[in-house]
Amino acid sequence: MWIWLVLLYGVLKGVREIVKKKALEQNSTIEVLFMYTFLSFLIVLPSAKLAVGVEPRFYLYIAMKSFVIFLAWMFSFRAIKRMPISLYGVLDLSRVLFASLLGVVVLQEVLGVFQVIGLVLVSAGLLLLKYRPGSVREAVDLSGEAVEVRYVVMAFASCLLNALSGLLDKILMRDITSSQLQFWYLLFLTLFYLLFILFTRTSVNWKKAVCNKWVWLLSLLIVIADRALFVANGMEGSRITVMTLLKQAGCVVTILAGRFLFKEKNTAHKLVCATVIIAGIVIGVL
Repeated sequence: MWIWLVLLYGVLKGVREIVKKKALEQNSTIEVLFMYTFLSFLIVLPSAKLAVGVEPRFYLYIAMKSFVIFLAWMFSFRAIKRMPISLYGVLDLSRVLFASLLGVVVLQEVLGVFQVIGLVLVSAGLLLLKYRPGSVREAVDLSGEAVEVRYVVMAFASCLLNALSGLLDKILMRDITSSQLQFWYLLFLTLFYLLFILFTRTSVNWKKAVCNKWVWLLSLLIVIADRALFVANGMEGSRITVMTLLKQAGCVVTILAGRFLFKEKNTAHKLVCATVIIAGIVIGVL
């Protein structure tokens, strides 16, 4: 069951990247981040009674997870706004390398033969993308190589932070419920974005953000996807190394969307890369 839940998360994650891209066409990064996080919190607010009873020390741990995601989303939203969705979707797969390393080092999970082969294929797909001439230059339509690399670095930083968040999920779900984690995590995350807006005195068009239909859809998707992931983390036998491979199934969604929705060019090569990576994911869960 946990495998299917993580696959559901992976597919919805791919859909979310598409919706993020559409939402950012109408609002700034911080407007989308705060509004969809706040709306997500409102969706889980009725479960507040189920969220009580958490030991005081876990509030600090959940706040740490929320801050990690706060930084990860700041990086990923800025990156996804300035590069093709298909390229971002494949770059995002690098989180599997970070998460697998954390799973082995911190949780002492053992990689079997199939997991090693899967990781090799995933790495090969990423290298194939990285060393294709002009692949990074396609990232953004700006002059100056330094600017282009900056957004690629942001995408990789987001991957590392998301991998760390996945590790924290696994650790936290040993002692608290999915309802407790989701409620407090979204509350802390909302507060972090609100504090960022207040301290940086960022101008926010609240009316335009509320009227952005893509923000509402994004909120619903994150609640469903995160609940599925948290429940899977709490199931006996679930492994962060295998779960991380499964999460990457959403890359196919982003690549196809780049080709058919956003009319991006040169997606054939990215699809080949994704195919190699998906093959690694399938082998890795055997």
